[in-house]
Amino acid sequence: MTEGFETLAIHAGQEADPHTGAVVVPIYATSTYKQDGVGGLRSGYEYSRSANPTRTALEECLAALEGGTRGLAFASGLAAEDAILRALCVPGDHVIIPSDAYGGTYRLFAKVYERWGLTFDPAPLGDIDAVRAAVTDSTRMIWVETPTNPLLGVADIAALAQVAREAGATLVVDNTFASPYLQQPLALGADIVVHSTTKYLGGHSDVVGGALVTADAELGERLAFHQNAMGAVAGPFDAWLTLRGAKTLAVRMDRHCDNAERVVELLSAHPKVTQVLYPGLPGHPGHEAAAKQMRRFGGMVSFRVAGGPDEAVRVCERTRLFTLGESLGGVESLIEHPGRMTHQSVAGSPLEVPDDLVRLSVGIESIDDLLADLTEALR
Repeated sequence: MTEGFETLAIHAGQEADPHTGAVVVPIYATSTYKQDGVGGLRSGYEYSRSANPTRTALEECLAALEGGTRGLAFASGLAAEDAILRALCVPGDHVIIPSDAYGGTYRLFAKVYERWGLTFDPAPLGDIDAVRAAVTDSTRMIWVETPTNPLLGVADIAALAQVAREAGATLVVDNTFASPYLQQPLALGADIVVHSTTKYLGGHSDVVGGALVTADAELGERLAFHQNAMGAVAGPFDAWLTLRGAKTLAVRMDRHCDNAERVVELLSAHPKVTQVLYPGLPGHPGHEAAAKQMRRFGGMVSFRVAGGPDEAVRVCERTRLFTLGESLGGVESLIEHPGRMTHQSVAGSPLEVPDDLVRLSVGIESIDDLLADLTEALR
């Protein structure tokens, strides 16, 4: 019997403890394990950088939620990205990235991997012809965010998978904004899914982590080697918090989406808002692709403010319930100015974001309270 998403989130990798009957996976706060003999592992564990039972439970759960064969949990989303690039690329290789990529991802490519000899080009991933035109003989990877951060661009994953196959390249999809509940990139042809589990999977703004999931077992083993060799693994406490958050992902995402849709209605009708960026809007350029590949349209909303950057900053500073802060995906609502906060690293680059842009992570509070807060901030 095929189990539903909500069932997998609560049970995958999380069988009751065989010794005590505990229904919640314990926090295995241990660095090493007693061996059954020289060279003989006990249940596959020897040292917690290589494997830890709490982390194993999280990795198995994430693999199940994404419909993959192998999941790997890391200390942060960028640590997961780093493992992918080191495992699959060599100096001289070329990567296509989104033309509005997350600032931290752009920094990783521009400030770390470009010095190592990796080349990259931004491309509008919603334009398949533009992506094909960006492919070179050295292209080894197409790096996708959908929806993107913070402009909420949408890429057709199945179409990009075809481009990647034609180029002999690996398709990596950052599924952080959508979460596995709203979007399943592996089923659409992606080779690797990557997450900042800090965001919706953890869901409570109390843990930093990252993960990747592969469809191909051999590729998973290759990446697992790099995870162990490089060592940026999730600790047992962090893995346990993320696993706890994942149990309620489905119900939280439904509420995030409900609230975001109401926020979009308010912003779309407001005279001080010049543009609302949300894949659920019929006029959004990626709406058709999002409707095809997403269950719903997510809890992230960006909008542009009349009056320019100073007024955008003032809006961010006026809210009471929308907390001014970076990150996203927690139960509480957050507001930020990407140009001066999360995306400052792309200032002056081709990926620079509009300076009148405000980004919202819409939480699960009472929607009437959130709407009142935004209305007051936009006065």
